[in-house]
Amino acid sequence: MNRVIATEIIIREIKNKQVKYQELADAIGRSLVWTTLALHGQAVMEKHEAEKIGELLDLDAEIIASLQDIPDRGSLDQMPPKDPTQYRFYELLLVYGTTLKAIINEQFGDGIMSAIDFTMDISKVENPAGDRVKVVMEGKFLPFKKW
Repeated sequence: MNRVIATEIIIREIKNKQVKYQELADAIGRSLVWTTLALHGQAVMEKHEAEKIGELLDLDAEIIASLQDIPDRGSLDQMPPKDPTQYRFYELLLVYGTTLKAIINEQFGDGIMSAIDFTMDISKVENPAGDRVKVVMEGKFLPFKKW
């Protein structure tokens, strides 16, 4: 089955069954961010994980198999993105990108932060002035190779 179509079906079933991403993450023993990434077609699940999700969402074998396929990563169809939440992250990089790079290079040297050897956590921080979104990203530093 086409991964894009499978993802649409998976997301529809999550909404129809009113299941929270956290519940699905807990059921397979993975983080909220990684599980949501996989359910949105951007990561590969192990067979037992895909089967558990299939059981919880009543998915057929073809869709369960699609969760185990290596995806074409990168899900934004348009740049800049139109969705306001996605656009704010794009805007964040436009404004803070040079600062992030400068600080990483100053503290680590000439290289980059991996998005492959990477973890991320998103949490809600209650604040009387308005709740806050806390995003913590941790990626392995990869120095540029000289040869």
